Amino acid sequence: MYAYTEFDQTFIEQRAAQYRDQLNRWQSGALSEDEFKPLRLQNGWYVQRFAPMLRVAIPYGVVSSRQLRVLAEIARTYDHKDLSSIDTTVAGLSDVTSLPDHCAHFTTRQNVQFNWIPLSKSADVMDLLATAGLHGIQTSGNCIRNTTTDAFAGIAPDELVDPRPFAELIRQWSTLHPEFAFLPRKFKVAITGASEDRAATRWHDVGLRLVANDDDDLGFEVSVGGGMGRTPVIGRILRSFVPAFDILDYLTAVIRVYNRWGRRDNLYKARIKILVKAEGQAYIDEVDAEFEALQTVDGSPNRITATRFAEVAAAFSPPSRDQGAIPTQEKIAAILAAASRDEAGFDSWLIQNVRPHKVPHLRAVTLSFKRVGYAPGDATAAQLDAAAQLADTYSAGELRVTHTQNLVLPWVRCDALPALWRDAKALGLAKPNIGLLTDMIACPGGDFCSLANARSLSLASAITARYQDLDELMDLGAIDLHISGCINSCGHHHSGHIGILGVDKDGQEWYQITLAGSDGASIGGEARPGRVVGPSFAADEVVGAIEAILDTYNHLRVRGEAFIATLDRVGHDPFKAAAHQARLATA
Repeated sequence: MYAYTEFDQTFIEQRAAQYRDQLNRWQSGALSEDEFKPLRLQNGWYVQRFAPMLRVAIPYGVVSSRQLRVLAEIARTYDHKDLSSIDTTVAGLSDVTSLPDHCAHFTTRQNVQFNWIPLSKSADVMDLLATAGLHGIQTSGNCIRNTTTDAFAGIAPDELVDPRPFAELIRQWSTLHPEFAFLPRKFKVAITGASEDRAATRWHDVGLRLVANDDDDLGFEVSVGGGMGRTPVIGRILRSFVPAFDILDYLTAVIRVYNRWGRRDNLYKARIKILVKAEGQAYIDEVDAEFEALQTVDGSPNRITATRFAEVAAAFSPPSRDQGAIPTQEKIAAILAAASRDEAGFDSWLIQNVRPHKVPHLRAVTLSFKRVGYAPGDATAAQLDAAAQLADTYSAGELRVTHTQNLVLPWVRCDALPALWRDAKALGLAKPNIGLLTDMIACPGGDFCSLANARSLSLASAITARYQDLDELMDLGAIDLHISGCINSCGHHHSGHIGILGVDKDGQEWYQITLAGSDGASIGGEARPGRVVGPSFAADEVVGAIEAILDTYNHLRVRGEAFIATLDRVGHDPFKAAAHQARLATA
């Protein structure tokens, strides 16, 4: 995995020292709250409903066991729920009080967040992060945010090219970019090299897909203007092929025109998706002209050289480990068959949580952080330490944060799978629900976020509790359930096969349900927003509506047909009718 250079490490340490000075000046009164706010935001420090929230950057989701242990130390030492100033009798706070303490939270942007660190301790946390090459730079603000990618990048059998070296080059190019530090709005880039779009590229401000042309030259298909929020938009393909080493110049053109033309007078119309939709071909023509000028007039200032690419790509070579002879496929089959026969539950875990690998004797294993009693994506300090130990023992010290809020061990030997399963099961991280209904995405919602209209975690908990029968879950099959507490869509509800959106009705929590959305990975690469199932539901009606929708699926599906395929075949009407019939029954 990539390791920061001495320059990077020095920069992070200096940035932490700079932040400590800013914090001290704010605490002494030398900086006003308005002056300090942009400074803390530039380092990932928000102030949420009850306490500060820190967002830590995990570039393209790759994290080492050492870094995970530092995150565990932060959770253990600094992330403590302080309810002393909170009226816990207020309706809706039961989720906050009942959740485990000392937690980190994996986000849909492949980052890590903490929800209870006081600002008085924030400089100490920044110093501790810096010791492991971690920081919060550009996790907030109107700048180019963390570039995300496929959690299985570099190991997926369906991959044309590993996108991680390009993601790292984008990180280097975009960090503190002087021209793009104050864009009209935040800007998000996703990249994939696989045929299955597990990075949801078309939902991003810029989506990059590695492709080869007829001459086998490597390049990018570039989509621009995707996004969720109030106006869900699928990104428009601006170019089907940009030479791979010219991608930074093309990104410069795309963002420069956005920076020049984007709305700054209206927060809700400031994202690039609004500009692309409004200007259409005029925007594309301007990008093309800017790109041509960069190449012909400016001499391609950001072109990636073959030497530079080779240097970065070398850091992503598969890890070398001396763990004995490589097992034959026959031996692997015998080991796995014996474990499936002798250990109840291993077979289900093997099916749901273990994926194929480019290297025949390796597998990628997902640790499930979707469990009863925890918010989706939450991990206690003890669990973070334990996951780090699993990575050291089984995965060359490397893990990946997924956009579905789990952790992946990318370098697991097949003959070690039974031992890994036993260890992960003992930790409560081997639930075989990856890709199933309870492997849901959920934002923190009204329990934490000051922007939310409604709680997400209570619904996630109720749905998880209802669908604990593994046989039932596996029979229902692959279903993406996404929950957002407000229209900002941090829970990606638009792209869920089933989406749930919290809305406000006269100060009360209500929820819209959408059906048949996709992030682009589940239905032949077609990203699309879900459609609303009529009027919104009260909180106590949602689980019943979900049950009715899934009962309708069981009734209407043909053998082997997935939920999303049944929806496409029969349409929304039967599911909509069932959901509202369930509401009448509840009333």
